[in-house]
Amino acid sequence: MVIETDVKLADGRTLHAYDTGSDAADPLTVFWHHGTPNIGAPPVPLFPAAARLGIRWVSFDRPGYGGSAPFPGRDVASAASCVSAVADALGIDRFAVMGHSGGGPHALACGALLPERVLGVVSVAGLAPFGADGLDWFAGMSASGVAALRAAAEGRAAKQRYEASAEFDPAMFTPADHAALAAGWSWFEDVVGPAVEAGPDALIDDDLAYVAPWGFDPALVVPPVLLLHGGQDRVVPSSHGRWLARRCLSAQLRLDPGDGHISVLDSAPAALEWLRARAGQG
Repeated sequence: MVIETDVKLADGRTLHAYDTGSDAADPLTVFWHHGTPNIGAPPVPLFPAAARLGIRWVSFDRPGYGGSAPFPGRDVASAASCVSAVADALGIDRFAVMGHSGGGPHALACGALLPERVLGVVSVAGLAPFGADGLDWFAGMSASGVAALRAAAEGRAAKQRYEASAEFDPAMFTPADHAALAAGWSWFEDVVGPAVEAGPDALIDDDLAYVAPWGFDPALVVPPVLLLHGGQDRVVPSSHGRWLARRCLSAQLRLDPGDGHISVLDSAPAALEWLRARAGQG
C-alpha cells in the first residue's frame, strides 16, 4: 500500500509525497527520483525486489508535477532540500537515493549536498552536467532529444515554443526499450500519462534545470555511487555514464551493452541489492 501525503515546505509550497512503509525489522528507506515527464509515484515493478530486501520506498512529485506546487527556476540541487523536508516530515534520519533518467542528477544532488544522511546513490541512465568538460553532450541522442534540449538551452521562451508542437518520438527508444515498455515496465503509462495531461510546464522546468548549472559538482558526492547505463541508450547516451564514473570518485559504472534507456531498468533489482549492502556498511 502506498500512503500519499502533502508536505509543507518552509517557503509555504507543498510537495506531494508517497510512502510504501515496510514490514521489515530493519527497513532501508530509498528515495525514488522520477524522470521527465513523470509523476513521482514509486516504481511498482521494483516492489517485489524491495519487499525481499526490506526496502521502504519514499518519493515525491517534483515541483510542478502531480500534487506538488510549481517552482519555476528551480535547479537540480533543489532536490536535496525537498528530500530533507520529506524525510524530516516522515521521521527518517538516513536513507539511500535512486533516480532514473532525469532523476539521476537529482539523486546525485542528494549525495553531494546531504552526505551525512545519504547511505548510497544509484543513478540509472542519468544525465551528466550540460557542458561537461571533455563530453560531447548531444552525441548519440535521438534527433528529437537533441532538438528538445537545444531549445531548453536557448531559454524558457524557446523551450515553450518547441513544446507547443512537440510530439512523441518512438525512435528515441530501442527495440529492447519497446519490449520492456510492453511488458514489466508498462508501469510508465501510469506515471507519464498524468504528467503529460497536466501540460508541459513541469517538463520545461526540468529541461531548463538540466542545461543550466546544477548547483553542485558531481565530484563532491561522498556516499558510494552506482551508475547503471545501457550501451544503446538513445535518450541519455552511455557516454554520460562514463563521464560521471570518471568524475565521481566514489562511483562505479555497470554498463549493459545491449540495453537502452528503459530496458536497463531490468538491472535495477541488482542495484537495490547493492544499496542494501552499502547501507549495512553505513
